[in-house]
Amino acid sequence: MAVPKRKLSKRRKRLRRGHHSAAGIATQACSRCSAPKLPHRICGSCGYYAGKKRLEVEDN
Repeated sequence: MAVPKRKLSKRRKRLRRGHHSAAGIATQACSRCSAPKLPHRICGSCGYYAGKKRLEVEDN
């Protein structure tokens, strides 16, 4: 089994893992009300998807 000859420093380890962060959540504006929503999902503020009313939403 391979064993490292020297201990990896924190700096070198963190440099290598710099790309391991989570990607941001992709959002897009609703075509009807311009509220941010997830792609391919019903808009939470107006209830529309693909130009049709899919969900009844209460007005607050």
